[in-house]
Amino acid sequence: MAHAALNRRALITGRVLSADRIIAPPGAEIASIIVQARPERLVELEAEITALPGCEIHGRDPRGKLVVVTEAPDSGSLGTLLNTVQSLPNVYSAALVFHAIETA
Repeated sequence: MAHAALNRRALITGRVLSADRIIAPPGAEIASIIVQARPERLVELEAEITALPGCEIHGRDPRGKLVVVTEAPDSGSLGTLLNTVQSLPNVYSAALVFHAIETA
């Protein structure tokens, strides 16, 4: 592959970078999500959330709150997972409260 000359226009348009130079960081994304849900549907919701890949329930309040801890391979997958949890039936809200990148 021929490298583009390093000049201002090449830098601004992104032609100095190539896809083969992008290296994903090792490890995983770890996050905690607070879920507020209908209290009378908490048991069903726990089952739905734990069925999702990488999700565990680490806290529960009978008034309708769950603390979900999850692990995903990258931030895009983590965002998708958060949206999935938020769109489950009986969920009022799901908020990311902790996020870290674990390196291998």
